[in-house]
Amino acid sequence: LTLHFYTGNFPLATFISNILSCIILIIAVFYIKKIVDSEIMRLFLITGICGGFSTFSTFSFETFSLLKTGYYTIALINIVLSLAVGVGLIFMLLKNQAS
Repeated sequence: LTLHFYTGNFPLATFISNILSCIILIIAVFYIKKIVDSEIMRLFLITGICGGFSTFSTFSFETFSLLKTGYYTIALINIVLSLAVGVGLIFMLLKNQAS
C-alpha cells in the first residue's frame, strides 16, 4: 500500500501495520472479554488475532537492515516512534475505556 506513494528509507508499511495491530488488540481485548469466559481461550484469541497481524519480526529485521546499511538515525527513529506510538496508543485507549 505504501509503495505507491512513499519511497523513503523509513519502514512505513511495517510501522502502520504495527500501529493497526495495537488498535485491533485493544478492540479484541474489550469485545472478547465480554463474550468469552475462559481466560485461556481469551488469551488464545487475542494472541492469535494480533499475533498474525503484528509484524514484530519484520520490524526487527528492517531495523537491523537500517543499522547495517548506516541509516542509524532512521533506525533509532523507527525504534522510538514504533514503541512510543504503539504503547502510547494502547495506554490512551485503555485509560479512556476505564473512565
